Amino acid sequence: MSDKQPIYILPENVDRMIGKTAQRNNILAARLVSDAIKTTLGPKGMDKMLVDSIGDITITNDGVTILEKMEIEHPAAKMMVEISKTQENEVGDGTTTAVMIAGKLLENAEKLLDLKIHPTIITKGYNLAAEKVKEYLNELSIEIDSSKEDLLKCLVMTAMTGKSAEIVKEKFSELIVKAIKQIEENGNIDISNIKIVKNKSKGIENTELIKGIVIDKERVSIDMPQRIENAKIALISESLELKTPGSETKIEITSPNQLQDFLNREERILKQIAEQIKSSGANVIFCQKGIDDVVQYYLAKEGIYACRRIPKSDMESLSKATGGKILTNLNELSENQLGKAEIVEEIKQGEEAMTYIKGCENPKSITILIHGGSEHVIDEVERAIKDGLGDVAAVLKDKRIVAGAGAIEIELSKKIREFSNSLSGREQLAVQEFADALEFIPSTLAENAGLDPIDILTELKSKHDNGEKYAGINILNNKVENCIEAGIIEPMKIKTQAISSATEVATMILRIDDVLASKSQPSKSNSISDMD
Repeated sequence: MSDKQPIYILPENVDRMIGKTAQRNNILAARLVSDAIKTTLGPKGMDKMLVDSIGDITITNDGVTILEKMEIEHPAAKMMVEISKTQENEVGDGTTTAVMIAGKLLENAEKLLDLKIHPTIITKGYNLAAEKVKEYLNELSIEIDSSKEDLLKCLVMTAMTGKSAEIVKEKFSELIVKAIKQIEENGNIDISNIKIVKNKSKGIENTELIKGIVIDKERVSIDMPQRIENAKIALISESLELKTPGSETKIEITSPNQLQDFLNREERILKQIAEQIKSSGANVIFCQKGIDDVVQYYLAKEGIYACRRIPKSDMESLSKATGGKILTNLNELSENQLGKAEIVEEIKQGEEAMTYIKGCENPKSITILIHGGSEHVIDEVERAIKDGLGDVAAVLKDKRIVAGAGAIEIELSKKIREFSNSLSGREQLAVQEFADALEFIPSTLAENAGLDPIDILTELKSKHDNGEKYAGINILNNKVENCIEAGIIEPMKIKTQAISSATEVATMILRIDDVLASKSQPSKSNSISDMD
C-alpha cells in the first residue's frame, strides 16, 4: 500500500480549515464586523439602513442593533455579536467601542503572527495589558457625588450626541435623570421599573415622563366610563368568556323551551362573571385574554372600566405598580387581591387611545412615553433613551466616571506603552499592539468627523505627554481640549466592560487553529492526507 493513501476520518458533509488558514479566516471575519460599524462611532457617526427579508426597515447607529439585524452567519463573527449583546445588557452603551477594539486587537495580532510569534504569546500579552488597563482605569477615573444632577445630565447628553434624539438631548437628560432618581433605592436600581411606551403622534420633543403605567390598550366598550378615580384594579389572566369544551360535544335539544333555556343559561353564566367582579369591589379590570360581548355589556352597565388582551409583561408591570395579584381563577377574586391607583383613564394620543394608570401604590413604577412622527424615529429615540438610562444607572452604582471623546483611550495607550517597557519577553510586542488598538477609538472619532486622524492623534499625544490627561477631541468645535471641563464624560463601567469583552473574544479567536464546519447538505468526501 502507498504511504500517501488518503485516510477518511470525517463525515462527507464536514469542511475543515487548519492552521494559518483557519486563523486568517476568523480574524478577517471579525475585522469585517468591526469595519461594518466603524463609521457609526461618535457624535458625527453615520447611520445604517437595514432592510430585512420581509422589507422591514431599521435606521440606526446603535452597534448592537446593527449587528443583530445583519443576520451574521460566520461563527467567529457571531462571537463579535455576542460581546456587543453583553455590553448592551451590562451597561446599555458602548457596544460599538467593544466591537471595534476587538476587531483592532485581532488586526494587530495578524502582524505578530506574520513575525512568527505564537498565538499563545500574543494572548498572554493581551491579557497582561487588559489587567493593567483595569488598574489604570481606577486611577484615572473620577469619583463623583451622585446627588449632583448636572454631572448626570452631562453623561446622558454625551450618550445622546450623534443620535436622533440629539436635538432634544437637554430635555431628555433631565427626564432620564428624574426617572432614575425616582426608582433608586439605597443605591439599587432596577431599570425594568421604567416602562417605555411608543406612540406615533406629535414630535420627539413631546416625549414625557409619567408617574405610573401606560398601557397601549383602550377600554373595550365606549359605554364604559372614560375615567375612574380611586381605582381598585383586578388583574385576571383567564378569559372572561364561556369555556369551550375540550373535545367534540353534542347537545340534544327536543323542544323550543329547552333551546331557550340553554341560551338563557349561557347569558346567566356571563352575567354572573360581571356580578362576581362587581361584588369584589373592583372598578377596573385588566384581562390577559378575551372578554365576551355580554360580559362587556354588564361591566359597562356597572360602570366598570375594562381592557382586554393585555400582554403578560404589562400584566406583571401592573401587578408590581398597583400591588394587585394576577389571578388565574375568577373564583379567587376578592377585595384583598385588588391593586390600587388614584386614577385610571383613557387618553387619546394621535390616532391611538391609551390607558393611563396614575398614582400607583408603588411610586417607583414610571413610564417614559415616546412621541415621534414615524416608527423609525421612535425606535431610534427608544435606543438613545435606553443608552442614557444605562449610563446613569452604571454611574450611580459605582460612582466613577472617565473623560470621553477619546481622552481615556489615549491616556491608557500611553500608560500601557510605558508598562510594555518593563517586559522582556515577546509579550512586550503584544502589549504594544494592545496600546495601538486603544488609539483606534480617537482615530476613528476624528475620521468620522472629517478631521485628519494623524494630526489629531499627534496633538492628543503631545498634550497627554505634557500631563493633560483629560485632553480629548471635542467634535462639536473640532478642538482638542479638557473633556471633563467640557462636560464630555462617560461611566467607567463602559470602558472596563468593553475592554474585558474585547480582550476575551480576541484571545479566544486567536487560539483557534482548526475549524470543522458541518454543512446541511452532504457534499463530496473530505480526504485528509498525511495527517498526524
